[in-house]
Amino acid sequence: MSKKISTPKRYAEILDAAATIFAEKGFHGASTTDIADQLGIQQAGVYYYFKSKDAVLAEVCRLGVQGYLEHVTAISKSVAPSDVKIRLAVREHLLPFHHIPHYVSVFHSERRYLTGDNQVQVGKLANKYERELRRLFESGVDAGEFRKNLDCKLATLGLLGMCNSVATWYDGKTEEHISDIAESYADIIIGGVIK
Repeated sequence: MSKKISTPKRYAEILDAAATIFAEKGFHGASTTDIADQLGIQQAGVYYYFKSKDAVLAEVCRLGVQGYLEHVTAISKSVAPSDVKIRLAVREHLLPFHHIPHYVSVFHSERRYLTGDNQVQVGKLANKYERELRRLFESGVDAGEFRKNLDCKLATLGLLGMCNSVATWYDGKTEEHISDIAESYADIIIGGVIK
C-alpha cells in the first residue's frame, strides 16, 4: 500500500508539472488529469492541494510574477545610480526566462484566463510590478540622471514589451546567453533615457 505524500515538496511538484503542462498545451488545452499524469499520481492528488484547475493556474501565475516584484522592490530601495537600477531590473526580468521558463511563459500567456478573485490578485501583483518599474524611471528623472522630458509610463511599457517579447523567441540556451540579451536590452533602454 502506497503512502500518501502530503508535503510542500508535492505541492511544488504539482505546480512545476502544471506550469509545464499549461506552457505546452495552454490553460484550456490542459486538464488536471494531464497534471496528475505528469507526476504519476491520481487526479485527486491535484485536488488535495488545489480546489480547481483555475486555482492551480492562479498559483503558477502568482509565482511567475512574484519574483519580478521582489527583485524590483529591492532594486528600487538600493542606493545605486538610476542607470544601474534599470540594468538590474532588465536582468532580473529576463533571468526567469532561463531559470523558471514555464512559470514566466504561463504568467505572460495564460493569466488572461484567470477569473474572479484569482484575476484580481494576480492583476494587483502585475500592476504593482509595473508601478515599481515606473518609479525607477521617475527617480532617474528626479535625480537628473535621465532626460527631463522622459515619458516614464512609455519607458516602462517599452521595457516590459521588449523584455516580455523574449518569451516568443528565446530558445533556452545557457544562462550567459540570457545574460547577454539582458545586457544588450539594458544598453538600448538606458541609451534612450539617459540625459
